[in-house]
Amino acid sequence: MELSLGDAIKKFLNESRIKGGIQSLQIKEVWAELMGKTIANYTKEIAIVNNKLIIYTDVAPLKTELQYQKSKIIERINERFGEKMIEEVIIK
Repeated sequence: MELSLGDAIKKFLNESRIKGGIQSLQIKEVWAELMGKTIANYTKEIAIVNNKLIIYTDVAPLKTELQYQKSKIIERINERFGEKMIEEVIIK
């Protein structure tokens, strides 16, 4: 079975541990666009670990707001990237 270079790279990323790191970088690039500048400004860090988006913030009202928006966040990210990248959102 021959794979195109693009398919081979996707297969490698899917089977390697660096996929989450690359996805985290991709989401960081579009976080303000997806969630708005205010939320982006008060988000300390975002990371992806095992299809879980972890959002770090010190702002209590934002934590509450993000709790209510978990399903919308998952939907927006997965729609943006055209794959089921995120299955769960964790707010810390």
